[in-house]
Amino acid sequence: MKKLYIFFQRKRVLKNLLAILTLFLIVIGVFYLLKPVKNEKLTNRKTNKKEIRKILAKADFFFENYKEDISYYYYNKAQLLCDTKVDYIDYVYAITCMASIESGQGDFITSELLLTKTLPYLKIIKKPRFAANVYEQFADNYYYTYDYSNALFYQRKALHLKTSTYRKIVVLNSMCLNFIKQKKYKLSEKILLSLLRIKPEYTEIKELNETEYARILDNLGICYIEQGKPESLRCFQKSLAINLEFKNYNALTYNYKHLSEYYQKTDPVIAKYYGQKAYDLAKQLKNTKNKIQSLDLIIRSSEGNDLKKYTQLFISLVDSANEAKLKAKNQFARIKYDSKQDRFENLQLKDQKAKNELQLERQKKRNLVSYIIILCTTGLSLLLYFYLTLKGRKEKNNEILKSEMRISKKLHDELANDVYETLSFAQRKDLEHLENKEHFINNLDILYSKTRKISKENSSIATNEFYQIALKEMISEFQTTDVNILLNGLDSVFWNQIDKNKKITLYRVLQELFLNMKKHSNATLVSTIFKVTKNNLSVIYTDNGVGISDNALIFKNGLQNVESRIKTINGTITFDKNSKKGFRLSFSFPL
Repeated sequence: MKKLYIFFQRKRVLKNLLAILTLFLIVIGVFYLLKPVKNEKLTNRKTNKKEIRKILAKADFFFENYKEDISYYYYNKAQLLCDTKVDYIDYVYAITCMASIESGQGDFITSELLLTKTLPYLKIIKKPRFAANVYEQFADNYYYTYDYSNALFYQRKALHLKTSTYRKIVVLNSMCLNFIKQKKYKLSEKILLSLLRIKPEYTEIKELNETEYARILDNLGICYIEQGKPESLRCFQKSLAINLEFKNYNALTYNYKHLSEYYQKTDPVIAKYYGQKAYDLAKQLKNTKNKIQSLDLIIRSSEGNDLKKYTQLFISLVDSANEAKLKAKNQFARIKYDSKQDRFENLQLKDQKAKNELQLERQKKRNLVSYIIILCTTGLSLLLYFYLTLKGRKEKNNEILKSEMRISKKLHDELANDVYETLSFAQRKDLEHLENKEHFINNLDILYSKTRKISKENSSIATNEFYQIALKEMISEFQTTDVNILLNGLDSVFWNQIDKNKKITLYRVLQELFLNMKKHSNATLVSTIFKVTKNNLSVIYTDNGVGISDNALIFKNGLQNVESRIKTINGTITFDKNSKKGFRLSFSFPL
């Protein structure tokens, strides 16, 4: 055993030395390739304002047509072309639009990071509307993450800018929604009433004036309905009339929803009517979020067959929306990745244009050194790659063989006798007899359950955001009326930060431990504790079964597999051999 350990230690040292040598050669190569040349002259960067504006116009077109993933790509492309010393206005505009798209996708952190990039340029942009856009976007991010204090802070900053009357009214209107969320109904009501007294001529465009006036009425209706005041109905109806006149369909959807909410308690028939109107309009606009909200209102005012019909439609729509949202999120992530790639390539191109040609003789020498280093590095890298690939393939084959042997043994131990007995019973007994038939069917159910259990034990493991749920379900399957299982600290672990292979190994190790408990320990109480300390995950398993008393038993009943699995992820394992009242095992591995 000691010789085997020394052999593996030598192989590990050899592999580390090989990796260090490869890294050293790469560093030398990068140093020679990137070493600056004396008397290097930099070329002047040229901006292309027409090209930037053209790309921004294309991005705006896709954004207005609800193709946010494509518009994000073009906004990003435009900001990459901007020289922030000259094109800072276009840069701020593009970044703000990207932040708005990120916010719409629910990524408020990335949105805030993007908005932060604009802050140094807001002081030098003379037009205050750009700063207002940034502050309002900051406020929206905080509003949608329920941080109403910070949302109000940025709304006030936007309000104090020297912007148009229309923009100030828009900000005040949004602030009132914030006050409503904070249950400051009187303050919100006072501001909204004062806004209504202003003649609706905020801009030269009549439609903008009237639709914003309708939004004020709608928000006042919400404020009234929160206070239980009947005046809310009149506000909703006036807002509805204005939006109908100007065919403001997005706002109309909210009008219908608010009217449906108003009638929920007093007149379910009218509530259902407006809920249906909201649903039909949301369906026409292909707005899934509003369709779901409208269906919820219809369900609350329905009964009998209609209740069943709309509930089924609601469930179907929610499932479809979740699936579509996941696909859109993946697609959007791909677009963002492509944009980052474009950014990287663009930076390389700019750097290349910023340099003059190197002196011919020095370039030849540098190329010669580079070729030698690259050749050596490539050879060593290939050698390391093939070594690791062969090692991984061998380990994988060994695991497959072990898994096949384990499944074969399990099938033989748990199913062979039952199958034989069931076949014998079918041959010996008259299955037309009701009692025999029920006994036969019961045997088949038992066989099916055992087969399904074996299949589940060896099926693939979810390592995505559903990993924690899968782990809980696996452990809960071992809990019976005779066996109680206690879990502590499972919810405190950030599973998304753990490597996929480590999660699979942890899953299999716990599965082995619980299988061993079920077969051999006769335990009635099992405790599993998860702790994260100093970038390590520690797991403590304890049961009140028969326990172990000497080294010979440690490697029995599947525990040898546990030890080997833990070592594959650079973990350590400790068996409590002196426990007389049960079995205790602890292991840890780096995150």
